[in-house]
Order: sequence, then structure tokens, then C-alpha cells
Amino acid sequence: MNVQITFAAVVAVCALGLAVPGLHASNHPAASETGKTASTSKVAVKTVSDADFVKAAAEGGLAEVKLGQLAEDKAATQAIKDFGKRMTTDHTKADDALQAIATKENITLPAQLDSKDQAVYDRLSKLSGKAFDRAYARDMVRDHMADVAEFHREANNGKDSSVKSFASTTLPTLEDHLKQARENLRGVSPRRTASAKK
Repeated sequence: MNVQITFAAVVAVCALGLAVPGLHASNHPAASETGKTASTSKVAVKTVSDADFVKAAAEGGLAEVKLGQLAEDKAATQAIKDFGKRMTTDHTKADDALQAIATKENITLPAQLDSKDQAVYDRLSKLSGKAFDRAYARDMVRDHMADVAEFHREANNGKDSSVKSFASTTLPTLEDHLKQARENLRGVSPRRTASAKK
């Protein structure tokens, strides 16, 4: 009888973990790596304040504009040049909306690239032709994957209604950027020959 009760309890706990995504250990790499239980893994989720999100989004937007301008100048393929122009246009527009929120909320936004983004800019500025196109496309996929995740989190969990609304309305554009960045990466990646596949 104890075995049946224990088994039923385990099934119930597993069902709860599946029904509540925040409690599922696979959603938290730190929990599955360290062997912590699902209930204690919830602590491992990084929470970001609305003000921190605004600052990070502004830093990212500034980097996308600068890198987009670089792509317009240095890209070998028209698709990458066009994508760079789109990054400049879309992120400038988003940055303007973000500036209005920051002014209202009394948040000081960064005026220049942080050291990480400056290092990316410096690395890409030394490349040219197809090497530039591949590196830029790879960086855009990686950056937009992270952006989509952060904006999605803010859209769902933000506390400030104007910041949450900004994240929600900007998210579809970022998702489209990610889709286009992936297409660009496929377009500039070296094709594997039949002999390389064997």
C-alpha cells in the first residue's frame, strides 16, 4: 500500500511539474546540472527589473544600429547590406520609443557601446567580403536569439505597463529579424560539396 501511495505521489508531482513550466527542471539548466529539485530551481531564474531591461535594450539597440551601419558599408552580398540597413532603421525607431519611456521613467540610457559590443564592432570592422558577411550573419542570429528571449520575458513578466507594452510591440519585429538573420546565415554559409558529405 505504501508503494502505491508513493508511486501516486511521484506521478502527481511529475504532473505538476509538467503543468507548470516554471517548475519543470529542464527549463532551468542550473537545476538539472546541479541535481537540485524543481522547487528549489525556481530561485535560479534571473529576474531583471524593468529599468535594467530598458538599459539593456538600449545598449543592444545601439549596437544593432552601429553594426547595421557597418554591414551597409562592408558587406559583400546585397542581402547582408539590406539587412544592415533594416537593422539601422528598425532599431533606431525602437530606440526612439525606448528613449521616450526612459525620459518618462527617469532612466539614463547609454550613449555609447559597452565593452562587449565594442569588441564585436572592432572584430567585424577588420573583416571584409564574405568573411564579414558570415561573421555578421552569425552574430545577428546569436544576438537576436537572446533579444527575443529577453523581450519575451519582459512582455510576460514586466511590472511597468509602458515597458511591458514596448517589449510586446517590439517582439514581432525582433522575431522577424531572427528569421531573416537565419536565412542570411544560410545564404552566406559555404555550401558543402558532394565529396564533403561522404
